[in-house]
Amino acid sequence: MLHGGAAMALADTLGAMATLVNLPEGAATTTIESKTNFISATPAGAKVIAECTPVHRGNRTMVWQTRITTVEGRLVALVTQTQIVL
Repeated sequence: MLHGGAAMALADTLGAMATLVNLPEGAATTTIESKTNFISATPAGAKVIAECTPVHRGNRTMVWQTRITTVEGRLVALVTQTQIVL
């Protein structure tokens, strides 16, 4: 099965990268909050797709939601995270 920590790491990386491409020059970011809902299991060896979309892109914080699904479209996990702009 897909380990929960691996799913969270994937989503956290996508949220951080999405924030990085939206930062003003010279700014940095870090995750200040992350919430994961695990919806269904994924068999070992199965491929997953992760899609990260903005909920809020502000000057001080950015909020991202990442949907992790199987290639067949079944929802595996839903992650919402907040990144602070430093």
